[in-house]
Amino acid sequence: MPWIFVTENSARHPPSITPDIPETNTMSSSPQTTSPAEHVRTSIDPAQWFSTLAAATTAAASAADPEAMVRALIAPLLAIAGDRDAWTRPGSLKAGERQFYVGGCFLVTPDEAWHMLIGNVGFPPEQRRLMIPIDGGHPARVRETRAPLLLANTDEHGDFKQYLKTSRMGSSIYAPLLWKGRFIGQLIMASQARNTFAQQDLDMLRVLATQAASLWIAMDGPAWLAREYPPEDGYKVSGSGMNSN
Repeated sequence: MPWIFVTENSARHPPSITPDIPETNTMSSSPQTTSPAEHVRTSIDPAQWFSTLAAATTAAASAADPEAMVRALIAPLLAIAGDRDAWTRPGSLKAGERQFYVGGCFLVTPDEAWHMLIGNVGFPPEQRRLMIPIDGGHPARVRETRAPLLLANTDEHGDFKQYLKTSRMGSSIYAPLLWKGRFIGQLIMASQARNTFAQQDLDMLRVLATQAASLWIAMDGPAWLAREYPPEDGYKVSGSGMNSN
């Protein structure tokens, strides 16, 4: 998808992203009615994207440890990714829902039993070390295929699983971390409003994943992970998700 330059309309409701703290804002359900012309996807200026990426990469390269590196990459790009007007469109939010964003990295644990969350932005504090079974949900599909994945509207995917404690996300993207043919893990971004993310956002996340994989190896991430695993505060969920019976 070609770049579409940002408009005044698309900048009206920028997110407030705070690492490890679920976002609270006024982007709630019952969005305003919009005309068909306003449904055109808007995005950031490429200059803003490259500038943000450069700053994030610089900060990540000087991070104190691999987890701080991941957060340094994710947080600033999560703050500009996606259609910032998605929440205003009919059907994007259900009753009681609000627009917010989360992001992070799920790593394959040394015993290959779990995808373990690190470097998260927006997850509940108790899910700092969210652990999804290695064969659970769409993270398992990304590991199996080693390919990026876009779920623009998760309602259209009956096999989507809710692993976030606070809410079922409506739009999500995944990009694998690969190093010399080995699958390390994956970067993820998600939002409550359906159709927030599109192919251009997935392409952005793929660039981040390449940066993250290189820095992970440079910072001896495998040794760091071996020290961190198993975590004392691991938050294990079943493969069928938070709402399974």
